[in-house]
Amino acid sequence: MRKQDLGFDYHRYRQLLAEAVDEKKRLALIDVLIEERARERLEAQRASDRAAMTANVIAIVLRTSRG
Repeated sequence: MRKQDLGFDYHRYRQLLAEAVDEKKRLALIDVLIEERARERLEAQRASDRAAMTANVIAIVLRTSRG
């Protein structure tokens, strides 16, 4: 069995899936899943960018402190 993702709300998605009894609700569920996945990717990219900027600043500080 796979580990549950911390950001993935299985209970909520199961409920939405159970309620998706017509085409309109199924499409709304798909939209929710796409939006939330896109948001997760954006947050991951921002975290990566912050880490890269932090590493760059540390490198600059170390360079200038040695000189």
